[in-house]
Order: sequence, then C-alpha cells, then structure tokens
Amino acid sequence: MIDLHTHTTASDGRCSPDQLVARASAAGVTVLAVTDHDTVAGGDDAAEACARARVTFIPGIEITAVLMGVDVHLLGYFFDRRSPVLLAFLEEQRRRRRDRVREMVDRLARFNIHLDAEAILRPGLEDASKSAGRPWIARALVSGGYVSTTAEAFDRWLARDRPAFVPRSAAAPAEVIGRIHDAGGVASLAHPGLLGRDEWIPGFAAAGLDAIEAHHTRHDADATARYRGMAEQLQLAISGGSDYHGDETHGAPGPGAVSLPRADYDRLVRLKAER
Repeated sequence: MIDLHTHTTASDGRCSPDQLVARASAAGVTVLAVTDHDTVAGGDDAAEACARARVTFIPGIEITAVLMGVDVHLLGYFFDRRSPVLLAFLEEQRRRRRDRVREMVDRLARFNIHLDAEAILRPGLEDASKSAGRPWIARALVSGGYVSTTAEAFDRWLARDRPAFVPRSAAAPAEVIGRIHDAGGVASLAHPGLLGRDEWIPGFAAAGLDAIEAHHTRHDADATARYRGMAEQLQLAISGGSDYHGDETHGAPGPGAVSLPRADYDRLVRLKAER
C-alpha cells in the first residue's frame, strides 16, 4: 500500500508521528508521506519511525493557498524539509493560522460561546512549528459542551457560511507551487473533488502543477476516473492517499484506506529525479 496523504499532531491529526507510522505499518502501508498542514514538524520523528518499521518515508506537506476567497490545498513531496526559504514561508503561514483562530473565537463569543483562544493555541505557542487550525477550535467546542462532535462543530459554527467562519489569509496557488519547486519538490492538487473548481485546474497546470490527487477517501470511482482523465489531458501525474487524521471529522478509517497505484508512485519518483 502507498499512502501519500496523512496527518499528525503537528497539525490537525490525532496521532503522533510514532502512532501514525505504527498504524500505517500494521495496515500494510509500505510507502508513507506525512503531509501536515503548513508544517514539517512531524517529519523527523515520522522518518525515524518509518525506518524502524521498514516503511519508505516520503517528505510531504499540505500547504493552503487561497484563490478568490476559496481554500486551495496543495501537496508537496520529495522536497528539502530544511530549506530556509520554505521554512520562513511556512512560519508566516502558521502565524496567519493563529490569527484566524483568535478571530474565530472572538466571533463565537458574540453567540455567548466563550472559549480561551490562548489555551486552544497553546500547543502552537509552545512549539511554533505546530500548525493551528479549525479542528483545534472544534475540539474545544466539544470539550466545553457546546456541541457533541467535531463534525457538529463545523456544521453549526466553523464551516464556510457558518456564524464563526473567517476567510483565510494565505498565498496564491501559483506562489505555493513555486515554493514547493524552489525546495526541490513535486506539487500536487489535493482532493480536487472537495475543491469543486475543476475549471481552475488547467490554470494550475500552466503555473507549474505537477500532479492531481485523483485517489482520495472522498472521491468515488467516477471522481477518480474523471481526475485521472483530466491529468492525462493536462499531462500531469497522479497522487493519492487516505487523508487520515484519526478523528470523525475526516472520514478515512485508517492509513492505507486509499492506496496509490505503484505505477503512479513511480511516475512521481521520476518527476522528482527530473527536477
């Protein structure tokens, strides 16, 4: 099994890098990418755990861009995790994330929902390499008894067009693709079926996009076939993975729930070698 889309406690996952690798190995995953949001903080621990478990580790990340007010998630693979330019860029991305959490907590207070923003952000304040996000607020809403589940927190308060939603401030997709390339990596568009803007994909390809994530937990067979066909038309590679987070908000039951075909993985490896 090849899973190129997973998350840890370095961003909004519920598993530590060690726990994630243990679950992936037990599920039969042989190639694993950790793709935390706007951070590579879990990379070293995950790489060491993969080495012990004899799982091939792929440096990965999921960087959030914004186009016309819409979040566009871009996956990066095979890049230099210690690139100073990339690390500085990611630090700014995480600062914007912390500001957004504070603003959303302020909006919740208008509805008599009082959360402690600094307590929510404490993991990211104590370790600035950790990436805050809406799931941290969702879990605080559950702990405070305001909702029963994190899914309900998003549905009632945190999702787009809900009362506490705050639009994200982030770089444009073309800039993010460039940042991944500058660090020696390969860039793929994450879960295009969730993005719902297929008409944007040719423009991303023109900006240097390398691949499309056709295989994803939330893509049915028709969506996978559609994005594979689009990738072929645009001469793009294919990526794929479970998008495992370890909570009920993200539906993958475990790492390896979605596996990228070996031929597609080999093409990504060749792209890295060419770059």
